[in-house]
Amino acid sequence: MEKEKTAKVVQKIMALRLKKGYTYENMSDELGMTPAAYRKIEMGETKLSIERLFKIAEILNEKVSNLLETDATIFNQTNHDNATGNQYQQTIENFFQENKEVYEKLIASKDEQINLLKNLVVSQND
Repeated sequence: MEKEKTAKVVQKIMALRLKKGYTYENMSDELGMTPAAYRKIEMGETKLSIERLFKIAEILNEKVSNLLETDATIFNQTNHDNATGNQYQQTIENFFQENKEVYEKLIASKDEQINLLKNLVVSQND
């Protein structure tokens, strides 16, 4: 399911790139990478990072919400405590916080697996 969603985002990026007449070289120059590396993103061989997604949206002059095909209203939250703040800041911070928590759980799980494997190797060598 997640791969399908990612594939749709990448397809949308590719369609917008072609519509604007941009080549792999144009995109890769703007992103500071090789054309081959950029091509791998569009071919689904390399995962698209959040940072690159934001930069690609900027290059294509497109809203990230349009690339992700999300309801734009979720991004229209304003922070009344800080009227000068970016209206997207709270949503983006929440998004990164959620991802951080997931990564921390994954890292903890990985550490547990490493310790289990170490103990297994040590017990087999004894």
